[in-house]
Amino acid sequence: MKQHLTFLGLESSCDDTAAAVVRVGPDGAQILSSVVAGQTELHAPFGGVVPEIAARAHAEKLDLCVEEALTESGLALRDLDGIAVTAGPGLIGGVMSGVMCAKGLAAGSGLPLIGVNHLAGHALTPRLTDDLAFPYLMLLVSGGHCQFLIAHGPEEFSRLGGTIDDAPGEAFDKTAKLLGLPQPGGPVVEAEAAQGDPKAFAFPRPLLDRPGCDMSFSGLKTALLRARDAVVAEHGGLPRQVRRDLCASFQAAVRDTLAEKSRRALAQYLALNPAQPCFAVAGGVAANKAIRAALETVSSEMGVAFTAPPLRLCTDNAAMIAFAGIERFRTGAQDGMDLTARPRWPLDQSAPALLGSGKKGAKA
Repeated sequence: MKQHLTFLGLESSCDDTAAAVVRVGPDGAQILSSVVAGQTELHAPFGGVVPEIAARAHAEKLDLCVEEALTESGLALRDLDGIAVTAGPGLIGGVMSGVMCAKGLAAGSGLPLIGVNHLAGHALTPRLTDDLAFPYLMLLVSGGHCQFLIAHGPEEFSRLGGTIDDAPGEAFDKTAKLLGLPQPGGPVVEAEAAQGDPKAFAFPRPLLDRPGCDMSFSGLKTALLRARDAVVAEHGGLPRQVRRDLCASFQAAVRDTLAEKSRRALAQYLALNPAQPCFAVAGGVAANKAIRAALETVSSEMGVAFTAPPLRLCTDNAAMIAFAGIERFRTGAQDGMDLTARPRWPLDQSAPALLGSGKKGAKA
């Protein structure tokens, strides 16, 4: 195995088209380039991501992102050691676009092809940024996923719990839509919450009355809807300050739920007696300052180091995919031209499917 490995990564699982070049050597990992083309403007009129529009945009932008990433890195395909691509889970049209592009590049260049689980990309990001040692506890909290994982190795994860319905990011987006705020909802709701009263509305903290680390945010979203309707009925509209109070109360409920569930997950993780205990969080919701502060507090109280990647690496990106591809390649893994796109792909294959995962199986 070469001392230095340089991979091109492709990511297209949702509404961000991304390409990046990452090099890993004895001195650690280096992101040589990272290009992300967003689709916010394309989906804004519809209040959410439209899969067909996303897939077409990926097909149009992938080769341009690859070209830009290579130019930015100062490398050509011949200088690479492999190509990594998100092969799932995600919106199937977008995942297929990325996989087909990666196959074409691999076939034309003769480079190894590595299919990467998008969730593994997020879960391994702390190793890319902080060279974190296994095992560590990971909270993956984003628009599409929310789960506690113990990362034992590049392809070995134990799920301690997850959301049985909406992920927090999805709940933030739906909250924004219910309150007439623009998308993406997370940053907007957080900004409104900063000027609101988190105790104005007594929203539930879902599943805290039950043991374990599973979460639920669908009922919290319904509680907010009912509170909004009551305010509109009373005032004939939604006063701006009340909207801020609704955002603050909603955010506080999500924060408290994630903090308590993190405490429970940490207790299970610490029972393994890890040599260097660490709690890592990644995903778009990890950028929320109130939530991040609460998780840091829990970690400090339990004597565990806390880390969170920079915001640009918390949201969907291709650098994490390139790095995860290198991690897989180092174990001897390699895929062929029969690599398939997967809409559902749980990291922990042995864990029972979460409730609400549908007839097609567990998404995460």
